[in-house]
Amino acid sequence: MPRIASAAVVSTDSNYLHHIQAGHYALDTDEPVKLGGQGAAPAPFDYYLASLAACTAITLRMYAQHKGWNLGEFRAELELTRDENDRLHVHRTLYSDQPLSEEQWHRLLEVVANTPVTRAMREGVEISSDRAQAA
Repeated sequence: MPRIASAAVVSTDSNYLHHIQAGHYALDTDEPVKLGGQGAAPAPFDYYLASLAACTAITLRMYAQHKGWNLGEFRAELELTRDENDRLHVHRTLYSDQPLSEEQWHRLLEVVANTPVTRAMREGVEISSDRAQAA
């Protein structure tokens, strides 16, 4: 299978603070203080929403450029909630500082429903795990 992305995480001596290597980029993750972390970096669900927000913005920018539409300053705001049945829900609100027609917004909402990360989150992915052999 061709690799699409890679990431690795390494613990620190600061409780839940961890260092992430995502491709060539260094990131940190932590839990909020109320969950025992230091709140020193985004929590895992923050990155979950950030990946969807990034894919949303990039995909819609590509689509608008292809169509010759000016999105101007584009913004997507996402919120993750959990319902009474413990199911997660993401709500995404899109903004543009340009006057877009109802038809353009309708098409953008169709496109955003099928971004690569949206599809992966909606359809799920197969996750497998194993352990490294001791040296």
